[in-house]
Amino acid sequence: MILKQLLAPLQAILAVPYEEQASTLIFLGRLMATEQVRITVFDTTLRDGEQSPGCSMNHQEKLRLAHQLDRLGVDVIEAGFPIASEGDFEAVKAIAAVLRRPIIAGLARACRPDIERAWEALKDAAHPRIHVFLATSDIHLQYKLRITRDQCLAQAREAVAFAKSLCADVEFSPEDATRTEPDFLCKVLEAVVEAGATTLNIPDTVDLISTLRRRVKGIENVTISAHCHNDLGMAVANTMAAIAAGVRQVECTINGIGERAGNAALEEIVMAMRVRRDRYPYETGIVGEHLFPASQMLSEITGASVQPNKAITGRNAFAHEAGIHQDGVLKNPLTYEIMTPQSVGVPDSKLVLGKHSGRHALAIRCEQLGYQFDRRALDDIYRRFVRLADKIKHVEDHHLLELIRDTHKPAASATPLFEPLPTAVAAAANASGHESPRPFPMAQQTTPFGMSLPLPADQHHDQEDYLWGV
Repeated sequence: MILKQLLAPLQAILAVPYEEQASTLIFLGRLMATEQVRITVFDTTLRDGEQSPGCSMNHQEKLRLAHQLDRLGVDVIEAGFPIASEGDFEAVKAIAAVLRRPIIAGLARACRPDIERAWEALKDAAHPRIHVFLATSDIHLQYKLRITRDQCLAQAREAVAFAKSLCADVEFSPEDATRTEPDFLCKVLEAVVEAGATTLNIPDTVDLISTLRRRVKGIENVTISAHCHNDLGMAVANTMAAIAAGVRQVECTINGIGERAGNAALEEIVMAMRVRRDRYPYETGIVGEHLFPASQMLSEITGASVQPNKAITGRNAFAHEAGIHQDGVLKNPLTYEIMTPQSVGVPDSKLVLGKHSGRHALAIRCEQLGYQFDRRALDDIYRRFVRLADKIKHVEDHHLLELIRDTHKPAASATPLFEPLPTAVAAAANASGHESPRPFPMAQQTTPFGMSLPLPADQHHDQEDYLWGV
């Protein structure tokens, strides 16, 4: 019956004249391409992220960040570990009572007191979820929990069943899943699915997802989730691989904070799917413009600054110092930026004036400060600017103004090499910050005998400007 249903559309296409088949198939292909899979974003900044040394938050700070996560559009907010402390319990309870759109999750070990405490904190939520976890690897069972595999299996089943009696939405995580013997892991997951788990989260996912989808009975009826840590710098890569293997929920944190080397970074996962739709045709509910504000708020609350070269939210993510890059970005930002800064909530790209900067960027910054130079004067300024940048690394505006004044002091008997721009012109230059885009310069063309052919007049000018401006 299922095979007939699958073949019916193809048979219908084959029934039409040959000339119409190609266009019909193209139409169906485009239709299927537009039907993108929705990925649930599970944010654990307030729980796993808070476990990062030095990143703990009090009740009010967690509530404030939870509101920002709601504005960001995350689907699930893991608000904390209610049994851990009175403060964490109160924070989870407050978040559950106030935020009505997202699912609010609370973490609990696979034991009755933890689950009862989690439910007490979550019971006022519009969409509560109890997240139960239990280690399943032999090393954890032997040295940490001191229980057998049979005891682990029974404990997981009973814990999930009890959580299900309190809350319809129950997630189960087999801690240290990648070091768990595969047959036993499948047995535990089957048991918790039978007991009522609605989401199976696989921590530290590498290549387990395909195996589990093949071998765990009933797994097609639950959501598979991935929770990756960054110990080898591959948390986001592993998460994206897990999505390709069938995961439909990703667990992540703002700025990638979390235990040890951190968790998969939410902003990197989301933007990877948006920028590379050809490889990752998936959708999320994340509002990209709130990514940078969320990152900044987290840094302010925890005092943990983002590394400068951090993807998406680092201060250098949209900064350019190399002259060739600056020249390209000034003409068209897409020459060196695969996404706009505004798409992630960053106000604008930033040109950093340093020893690698070119004349084009220097000229633009001088214009923004109210000065305009001819080529000879700018060459003079540029030579001095490079010498200064070699000494102080980054040239700030006050350094540049001092350089301009020292280099060109108008004399009574000489025409100044620069003129302060009218206020309106300076304001316009400051607002736009760049010239209108021009085409990328053409490469020099040659005859079959290797002789150079002249460039068209306009292209020759562009090429000359490009080489001089860098």
